[in-house]
Amino acid sequence: MRTALTLKEIRDLVEGSHHCPRALLGPHEVEHEGRRAVAVRAFLPEMRQAWVIESEAHPPRPMRQIHPAGLFEAICPLPERQARPRYQLRYTDRGGATTTLHDPYAFDSLLSDYDRYLYAEGTHEQIYNKLGAQLCSVEGVSGTHFAVWAPHARCVAAVGDFNDWHGRRHMMQKHAASGIWELFVPGVKAGQHYKFRVTCADGRVVDKADPFGFAAEQPPQTASRITNLEQHCWRDEEWLDRRSRQNPLDQPISVYEVHLGSWRRGRTSSPTSLNYRELAHQLVDYCRRLSFTHIELLPISEHPFSGSWGYQTVGYYAVTSRYGTPEDFQYLVDYCHLHGIGVILDWVPAHFPRDEHGLARFDGTGLYEYEDARLGEHPDWGTLIFNYGRNEVRNFLLANALFWFDKFHVDGLRVDAVASMLYRDYSRSEGEWLPNHEGGRENIEAVSLLQRCNDRIHDRFPGALTIAEESTAWNGVTHPTYSGGLGFSLKWNMGWMNDSLRYMRRAPVHRQFHHDQLTFSLMYSFSENFALPFSHDEVVHEKGALLDQMPGDIWQKFANLRLLYGYMWTHPGKKLLFMGNEFASWKEWDHEAELEWDLLKWETHRGVQALVTDLNQMYCQEPALYELDHDSSGFEWIDCSDRGQSVLIFQRKGRQSEERLVVGCNFTPVVREDYEIEVPQAGWYREILNSDSRHYGGSNVGNYPGVTTSTDGLPAGRFVIRVTLPPLAMVVFKRAARTATDSQRAGVESQSI
Repeated sequence: MRTALTLKEIRDLVEGSHHCPRALLGPHEVEHEGRRAVAVRAFLPEMRQAWVIESEAHPPRPMRQIHPAGLFEAICPLPERQARPRYQLRYTDRGGATTTLHDPYAFDSLLSDYDRYLYAEGTHEQIYNKLGAQLCSVEGVSGTHFAVWAPHARCVAAVGDFNDWHGRRHMMQKHAASGIWELFVPGVKAGQHYKFRVTCADGRVVDKADPFGFAAEQPPQTASRITNLEQHCWRDEEWLDRRSRQNPLDQPISVYEVHLGSWRRGRTSSPTSLNYRELAHQLVDYCRRLSFTHIELLPISEHPFSGSWGYQTVGYYAVTSRYGTPEDFQYLVDYCHLHGIGVILDWVPAHFPRDEHGLARFDGTGLYEYEDARLGEHPDWGTLIFNYGRNEVRNFLLANALFWFDKFHVDGLRVDAVASMLYRDYSRSEGEWLPNHEGGRENIEAVSLLQRCNDRIHDRFPGALTIAEESTAWNGVTHPTYSGGLGFSLKWNMGWMNDSLRYMRRAPVHRQFHHDQLTFSLMYSFSENFALPFSHDEVVHEKGALLDQMPGDIWQKFANLRLLYGYMWTHPGKKLLFMGNEFASWKEWDHEAELEWDLLKWETHRGVQALVTDLNQMYCQEPALYELDHDSSGFEWIDCSDRGQSVLIFQRKGRQSEERLVVGCNFTPVVREDYEIEVPQAGWYREILNSDSRHYGGSNVGNYPGVTTSTDGLPAGRFVIRVTLPPLAMVVFKRAARTATDSQRAGVESQSI
């Protein structure tokens, strides 16, 4: 049929390879019979008839089919005093069903030049409000604005429930300079599924999940789901205000690390994972009973393979649908805050999987990843590495870090596998990696990205935590970026963790020869702001549960574990314990099964849980254990050289001089009676915790309720307490005023002995 379009334009449109469909479709001024008019064109594949509905006052205007593939055109009068014609399209399919909708190509671009400029520059911190699938209303018409970055694609189309997954009904418009494709589609609603159908430069066609999608189908399905993140009514203003006014580093931080799918299961004939709302109530109640201050969640971003535990992420902006909706997860965070529990998420900017629907070769090229395998592939994990030098990729990751604080009010991000980001030769042999432009092994672009993320998080969300899992000796991980550091709040102390576990796995008779494995950590404990982790990594891959890693018979295993926890909670550094360890799980962690909760019917396991509870309470109540965690003035050895008896004695100190604790650790199963400890002040020292207490399943050897200093045989001004160090146990003393009750209790104890 006669039309102003050229044959090439029609062919490109029909074949789905036109990068600028708005130039052909929608309303366009034309010359018709010597007068200016409007040609309304619509590409409606598989439709039999179509009309233009100009208004209720005018009858439908039939459209001519100018190409048998479904290209229609109608010539309409030029409207008066109106910037753009207002109309709808009505069309009938071959089955006779009729649909009336607004024309997507009648709407202008919703992305401003400034948005596109900032994204190309890598500095658009809220790009998640622009790209992806944004529910919105344009000129009173409700719908969804789709936008995606795919600069090398020949064509991109939005496909989904709303168009029967047809790849040519909603072809998107390309902004050539930025490589962003966009289209506003009227009538598309929340809850509908979608993908981007990308025609690559080589002609290959692939359906991609939305990199900025807020939700997705439940795996193994892979479509994104249109979602409104603004529906939850937040109630945590008081929490956020208090967080913004506190320095988290001088507050107690005791973290309970959780994998949501295996913490607890529903009580049915075929147990399933609890949803976010069920978890909110049960998890908060549990953490409050055990006095944890924070929970840390293994990655909850959408991931296709459950066996990756979330560490192979596809949907960086999507809360996994395994446990509910984004609004359900917002409820969980809100509920935690209302009950005094902080929420930390594991975040994985180090790598992503190769799944075809994900980020890998998104437009047929190495777009999000480095093109060269020597930079872009992880040899250990079979995953791909982000191209940290590309502005749009940096923006994707920076905005994603900020997104979780903005939209979900989380309190911190623990950044996974930081070491693999910092070094270009990470886990690579000679010839398998490329040096940086200075000839070194450091990934300079990744370093600057981490610095930028930390600076922007701490600037925009005061009091928020960023925590690095960094396993090397990189200098300044928690130092300020202005002095060359990476700017993290905390760093996992992997050296302390490895040394402590190696020491505790040894039979007590051999520990005297490895005493330095315990004392060495204090050589560097204040070089960074450390957190002490016993994470999920310590109870997988045939390592066994922590309890099972302890030597000796069953009594000694439990005693060793209680001693390890006591040593951990009194050592400088924030605390993290993976779920199940708090009640001495026997089995190695299995992500497909819930924890061994039935073990709590045994007194020994309840005892470990009670000890962890009391350690947390002591930790939160005693400023000496947290105020100067990252300052050498908060720690002092009293005796670190008694390797023959495998004993450590030290002080923890707070900012106030009276805030002092004396800690004694006996790493052998031998009772050390009349053990002399020099203390800074004379007086009564109450035993405020003893890991060998009967209450925890121990042998009940100790010094309850306390001891008095002695000066016998000592120079003036020096004081000692003579105590009993229980077997495989830790005891804590605090100088306090002796009460009548203490004296009565001491008398009862002496009579019972």
